[in-house]
Amino acid sequence: MKIYVLVTLLLAVLSYVYLKLAIKFKIIDKPNQRSSHTKITVRGGGIIFPVAILLFFILNDYQYPYFVLGVFLISVISFLDDIYTLSSKIRFPFQFLGVFLILYQVDYPFSPFYLYAVFLILGIGAVNMFNFMDGINGITGLYSLAVISGLFLINNTENIVDNDLLIYPAISLVIFGFYNFRRKALFFAGDIGSIAIGLFMYFVGFLLAIKLSSPLILLLIIVYGADAGNTLLYRKIFTKESIFDPHRHHIYQKLVDVYKISHLKVASIYAILQLFVNFIIFKTYKLELSSQLIVFFVLIFIFIVSYILLFKKIKRDLVFKNE
Repeated sequence: MKIYVLVTLLLAVLSYVYLKLAIKFKIIDKPNQRSSHTKITVRGGGIIFPVAILLFFILNDYQYPYFVLGVFLISVISFLDDIYTLSSKIRFPFQFLGVFLILYQVDYPFSPFYLYAVFLILGIGAVNMFNFMDGINGITGLYSLAVISGLFLINNTENIVDNDLLIYPAISLVIFGFYNFRRKALFFAGDIGSIAIGLFMYFVGFLLAIKLSSPLILLLIIVYGADAGNTLLYRKIFTKESIFDPHRHHIYQKLVDVYKISHLKVASIYAILQLFVNFIIFKTYKLELSSQLIVFFVLIFIFIVSYILLFKKIKRDLVFKNE
């Protein structure tokens, strides 16, 4: 217990010091087309996420060194992106390397190569998904805590990874929430926060899925996945926009813009939905693979259909509102 108090104090002090330094050196987020905020706010507050992982590494016998190295590399380039706004051509190789180090850490085989490539692409997608979904106050912190709760529930039963690997980032998310889970956030996670937490989620989720032979565990991020994946397809098929351009097509953005639901309420809805899915997964992840696949595809089908129906309703309401 004492070590958790120490970690909490260290991360709390770091978060406060970073806030003051970021204000001094103008590490700020200026509103753009994608933004749901209207005022300049400090960015990069998610720096405490990779620090929490580094503390776990130092205080727990240097476990998972390749994963930690991947987090370190991707965090450095992401923090530079928060300060200078780097090209995707610079950022992508580091994301690729970070996911590669995860697969190496879990000792996932190169053969068959097509499966290796699929998980490599999924990892890069998961990392960027957490970045794309980090657009309103509270959503990254609250949703990530919901995901970690599902991972912890399963891991506490199976003992696949050291529970501290889940507890330390959870502590950092609670501290981050103090600054971000409010109507007017004091700082945002920034790329360093959202991308680092995305890489962390993929590592733990993928490791549990492989060790337990349970594809259902990958659905511990299905709420984000449904929004990000369907929005990507919508932009690619219907709007013909570049996926790298700023936009406001995500469901969470529409709920804020069209229905004027507060950021914190929308963030809470996403977290509650994921907690509900977590319960289903916890009750079914030990079933035979065939039964798991049925649950897997039923859940995906439900979320896809729900997204389509909700998006159509939003479009109708938006047209009615503009008439």
